[in-house]
Amino acid sequence: MDLRPKTEAELAEMVAGLQAPVRLQGGGTRAIGQVAADDVLTLSGISGVVDYEPGALTLVAKAGTPLGEIEALLAAENQRLSFEPMDHRVLLGTQGEPTIGGVVAANVSGPRRISVGACRDFALGVRFVDGLGRVLKNGGRVMKNVTGYDLVKLMAGSWGTLGAMTEISLKVMPCPEVEATLALHVSAPEQAVAAMSAALGSPYEVTGAAQSGSVYLRIEGFAPSVAYRLEALEARLRRFGDIERIEAAASAKLWQDIRDVRSFAKHDFVTRVSLRPTEMPVFLAKAQADHSFETLLDWGGGLAWLASDKDALGGFAQAYCAAHGGHATRIKDAFEACAFQPEAAPVARLSQGVRQRFDPKGLFNPELMARG
Repeated sequence: MDLRPKTEAELAEMVAGLQAPVRLQGGGTRAIGQVAADDVLTLSGISGVVDYEPGALTLVAKAGTPLGEIEALLAAENQRLSFEPMDHRVLLGTQGEPTIGGVVAANVSGPRRISVGACRDFALGVRFVDGLGRVLKNGGRVMKNVTGYDLVKLMAGSWGTLGAMTEISLKVMPCPEVEATLALHVSAPEQAVAAMSAALGSPYEVTGAAQSGSVYLRIEGFAPSVAYRLEALEARLRRFGDIERIEAAASAKLWQDIRDVRSFAKHDFVTRVSLRPTEMPVFLAKAQADHSFETLLDWGGGLAWLASDKDALGGFAQAYCAAHGGHATRIKDAFEACAFQPEAAPVARLSQGVRQRFDPKGLFNPELMARG
């Protein structure tokens, strides 16, 4: 059964009457992990921009609002979602339209996170329906409002296991005047991480640092400032090898492809690994001893996307991360194995306690985070 409420009140009534668990869905573009439920609760019908104040840099939208609609509205005012949410459709081969509620629920963020923060850092307020059918709200519509800060951030990245979001308040930012990228022809992981670390440790405000074949470093802002910073950063990094510049639209397209991990779409298994940048080369060396895979490094090497045609790599990555303070998520898995990093026992008990508080009957996305 596919339940499709059109309003928050209708959603609350549906949830209050549920007799069996449901899988929460926005646009259906992020089919990650398994849910122990046969029925689907689709939230895309609760849609529309509620309030947008360009001067205050704030936007309020219903959770089912298509992300593309929001991005177009912001672009008309030369503004954007600075955390540049990833579009999973090419990588996962899914259809539909990403929604702003899905973006927040999964805390979807892109390469700029290293300089501006993640999606949850831009969340100002939220309205949602809990597992008892109660409408709850937290936070506000202005950047000064910090009431309920913890709960707003808690919902971001909860993957629909705590409640069904109906409205999101977000901070937005102006678009930069120009952007440009330096490409360093460095391939070894150790050299790549060293080059990215040198760039990020510089005063030149790098807003993206990734390796996909070459190392790419993005700089954004006013034209004179970008020109100066490019020259200075280029001089600092020449010791790593040859450098070329990628400008304007070509730079934007490059980072869109990195954001969406488009180069890995052909693979059956894609795992995202988060570790300390200094730990990442060690992990990759150990992984390469027994596994064959392609790598895309992001966020200065603290995040690695691994693509392969065998499933064993995902299990190895999760086991390694459990022992070294990181986490690995099987973003794409042909066999639909456990998607999310298993939590340590103390953390698992805390997580279960939070879920019990907001969804005591276990209606929303059961077992998604617990086993994947």
